[in-house]
Amino acid sequence: MTPPRRPFRLATATAVVVLMTAGCSWETSDDEQVETTDTTLASTTTLPADQADTGEGSETEAELPQLDGLQLKLATIAEEVDRPVDLAFAPGSKDLWVASKGGEITKILARENGSGRIGYELDWRPTLDLSDVVNDEGSEQGLLGIAIPRDGRYLYTAYTDESGAVVVDRYVISSTRTTIDDDTRKEILRVPQPAGNHNGGAIRFGPDGFLYVGLGDGGGSGDPDGNGQDTTTLLGSILRIEVDTDEPYDIPPGNPFAEGEGAPEIHLYGVRNPWRFSFDRETDDLWIGDVGQNTWEEIDLLPAASDMGRGANLGWNEMEGAEPFEGGTSPAGAIDPLLTYGRDNGACSVTGGHVYRGSRIPQLAGTYVYADYCQGAIRGLVASGDEVIDDRSLDIGIVENSLGSFGEGPDGELYVLSLLEGRVLRIEPADTAEAEDTTDAEDDTE
Repeated sequence: MTPPRRPFRLATATAVVVLMTAGCSWETSDDEQVETTDTTLASTTTLPADQADTGEGSETEAELPQLDGLQLKLATIAEEVDRPVDLAFAPGSKDLWVASKGGEITKILARENGSGRIGYELDWRPTLDLSDVVNDEGSEQGLLGIAIPRDGRYLYTAYTDESGAVVVDRYVISSTRTTIDDDTRKEILRVPQPAGNHNGGAIRFGPDGFLYVGLGDGGGSGDPDGNGQDTTTLLGSILRIEVDTDEPYDIPPGNPFAEGEGAPEIHLYGVRNPWRFSFDRETDDLWIGDVGQNTWEEIDLLPAASDMGRGANLGWNEMEGAEPFEGGTSPAGAIDPLLTYGRDNGACSVTGGHVYRGSRIPQLAGTYVYADYCQGAIRGLVASGDEVIDDRSLDIGIVENSLGSFGEGPDGELYVLSLLEGRVLRIEPADTAEAEDTTDAEDDTE
């Protein structure tokens, strides 16, 4: 079990030029006007030097990112994508696979010209169309996540079906990594949902090769069924399952409840809605963005040294962030979040991201990049051990109520998925000449 730690609470920052909305739904009404200009938030929160403790983290103090003076931009690589929600890639290919909330999975094709520059082209023909089985009626329903294992043989999908259940399926990818036969569908997991929200839906292959599945608490305000603290249900948990098997799945060795006292699929529990989580490709640490109820959004860090949080209790619904929820008390041994932030400036729903491990922006390496759905401003978090060293706006962003997900490419570069605008954008250095050395992507920086 991972020992508890003291969280860092993000003080309410002052927005310089940004208009916030209070809603947190993925969708807007038909008569809403949506700006198409980039939204930025200029704010910085840094721990005093005497409060910074490097601990035993994956980065030494000398290696920690220094974000002062960093200048970035967003460049569109694909547009007119129907509500993009997740991104994946197949090993050995630079193409990107994009999941749309309505059920289609399309590719953004990487094209290299004679000078070695790479341009991108959206393949309008869906590689796989699940719209007949996906239920996307609710704002938190639809095709929610996709994942491809390291051997590239299969595509895994997570979606809500007509009954509202979260379903994980597997499809065979052709040997050329170009096509999928929908007749190869195999159902891996089905989890009924008591309500239409808090479905989670992120799926990722961990560094151990097992499939991790994020599930919310089943919905309803305040987790009325207490699923977050109930280890006999799969709801309110991140699961860890072996899918390289003839069975739908097996229980991997080391799962905390494999021998009883809880559902054997559970890796960790006590989450409300872990909409997005990711593994640091360099350190294997697990990062989770867990959406709060009314007051606190949280980011959790489960280091590889603690088996990525095996058996950890993250506290919900006794705790919201680091505070008791409606008279709750912190469960014994519960893990505090690394960072929490409130909703004073129009924030509403954390969108968990990735630790940057690309090569195009060396100054950003080792920074956890995340955002809030309602604000649209993209932030960078630097941690050492269990202490936050820096957390600030990266002075880039998209329209409010649209940043539903981040994606990571095969080279470690990071992408932003804009639900309302239907765009996929790449985070790039602001220097135009440097960016144009390797891409024909359209510059969206104002």
